Amino acid sequence: MVRPPAKASSLLPSWQQHKTDSPSDPKSKDLNHKDDMTLTLDTARSIVAACRAHGRSSDLNPLTVVVLDAGGHVVAAEREDGASIKRFEIAYGKAHGALALGMGSRSLMERAEQQHYFITAATAAVGGALVPVPGGVLVRDTDGVLLGAVGVTGDTSDRDEDAAVAGIESVDLTAQPR
Repeated sequence: MVRPPAKASSLLPSWQQHKTDSPSDPKSKDLNHKDDMTLTLDTARSIVAACRAHGRSSDLNPLTVVVLDAGGHVVAAEREDGASIKRFEIAYGKAHGALALGMGSRSLMERAEQQHYFITAATAAVGGALVPVPGGVLVRDTDGVLLGAVGVTGDTSDRDEDAAVAGIESVDLTAQPR
């Protein structure tokens, strides 16, 4: 006896299978729909634009902005004209470090001041992508779900952090700099 081919959705783990009361009802909520729990490209671009606008309005040095999703993947990045070299790596390190340890890079700096050996070891453990100074800010939705992080560099670390917070808040998300 030959079995009919399995439905594609049944080959997926249960948490990835479509679960709604009525798939044709646009009001039914797919509990596994990931768009509600990720930073979209459009949102990331809006964050970058707002960070840069904040930088211009605050007369900051040229900025580099990196937006990462919760998995640490780059969603959007821009380096302003005149920004010095290696700014991408610094912005990435601020955001990645915040994600890696679950706290804003301001808290990483405070931790480095108290336990430099831990931050040194953590930096090595994440392949060097951890910059423990302000400017790496976690991004959360209104329910507190972690969506990613923003890293900004180019001016003083405090002002970089201000730009990151402004960018995140401009899209009605919650910034967690600590």
